[in-house]
Amino acid sequence: MLAVKSVNVRDNFKEWCDKIAMGETVVISRPRNENIYMINESEYNALQKAKQNTEYLEKLQRGISALNAGKGIEHDIIEDIDQ
Repeated sequence: MLAVKSVNVRDNFKEWCDKIAMGETVVISRPRNENIYMINESEYNALQKAKQNTEYLEKLQRGISALNAGKGIEHDIIEDIDQ
């Protein structure tokens, strides 16, 4: 991970993009600790997938907790044999 000031990124944008494309993560420091992280697309996609998986697992856990608390509704599965 590299840290750089925003003025350096602005002046050498292509070089920083090349580093990021090669897998480097760049932290752009800004005033008042409002830092920005630049990552490549594959790392972004992996983070998004991890976030979605976490949200899905939390939803499953809420459902399991509801069933364990007796708040579930039982349904019969009806198969349509004619199709």
